[in-house]
Amino acid sequence: MSDILRELLRVSEKAANIARACRQQEALFQLLIEEKKEGEKNKKFAVDFKTLADVLVQEVIKQNMENKFPGLGKNILGEESNEFTNDLGEKIILRLCPTEEETVELLSKVLNGNKLVSEALAKVVHQDVTFTDPTLDSIEISIPQDILGIWVDPIDSTYQYIKGSADIKSNQGIFPSGLQCVTILIGVYDLQTGVPLMGVINQPFVSQDLNTLRWKGQCYWGLSYMDTNIHSLQRLDSTRKNSEARSQMTENTSSEAERSHPFSAVISTSEKDTIKAALSRVCGERIFRAAGAGYKSLCVVQGLVDIYIFSEDTTFKWDSCAAHAILRAMGGGMVDLRECLQRNSEMGLDLPQLVYHVENEGAAGVDRWANKGGLIAYRSRKQLETFLSLLIQNLAPVDTCT
Repeated sequence: MSDILRELLRVSEKAANIARACRQQEALFQLLIEEKKEGEKNKKFAVDFKTLADVLVQEVIKQNMENKFPGLGKNILGEESNEFTNDLGEKIILRLCPTEEETVELLSKVLNGNKLVSEALAKVVHQDVTFTDPTLDSIEISIPQDILGIWVDPIDSTYQYIKGSADIKSNQGIFPSGLQCVTILIGVYDLQTGVPLMGVINQPFVSQDLNTLRWKGQCYWGLSYMDTNIHSLQRLDSTRKNSEARSQMTENTSSEAERSHPFSAVISTSEKDTIKAALSRVCGERIFRAAGAGYKSLCVVQGLVDIYIFSEDTTFKWDSCAAHAILRAMGGGMVDLRECLQRNSEMGLDLPQLVYHVENEGAAGVDRWANKGGLIAYRSRKQLETFLSLLIQNLAPVDTCT
């Protein structure tokens, strides 16, 4: 079933090409933005946009996977509605047509007859892409296709994508905002258990050529099924472990600040003050702010921080599933923050891992798939247990049971 992962990598790169193409010309990009309808909105944002790029990416992923693996398309769920309304008030369902010409015709309806833009977009949508990773060639694994569900966030951090800032400086490798925070997220989970099995995070805007102004991206993936755990950072991890072993043999290599505050964390700019106050006592100055749930999770995957913590209920299954699968393959995971704070670790209770197959009871719209208790993403269970112990000690009692 590594064939499915190979195809997901390929379609994620195709999706990244669409995202990059739509950002190349500002005039073109402004045509592609439409405000989301009430039921689709994230309550975290006053104005929440969907872009034609978002919907195109989602439909390309769905259609390509269905073409290659018949029957899988019905189990692919995404953040975006594929319904648009043009200036004439016509409702148009956007889908990937069999031919480039048909896609041009459909896009022209959405874009009020703008043939030039429609042709440019259709060309990218139908362009073939090859993407390989030699690490994947070494594995052969069989997972029944009929147990697989897929969550897609076609363009996570849509606000940063629309804003399009390309000159933001990183803080110790972490970008607080800008196009680097934009990710394409594809997470595969078990329909019966909700456990994440495969994840792909494509970061379309990693580095920009200052002469051509064209962007290059980066793709990360992981697979965790039964006894198989494999991910795209394995070679980097072995190099990092060797360097860590060498540094442990040298005394006084870490600063006083790192010894007194052993954890680093990435958080949202909208994080609650109580959590921020507790974190400052646990992490000291090693707290980073960044945009995009997918990007913050990626910072943990990359090892730039130990923890991503978010206490609110405004992330969703499509935001977390991809990174969760990769972290599982690395020996980490993603847990429900509220349940962790209520859990008695002395009773040996299992960590409350997020699951992806069950709607929130009584919720409507996107809230049906919200991560209601917040989340913590981590790379090491031992690290998480220590972090939680310190966090709980530094939180006021009222915060552990709300």
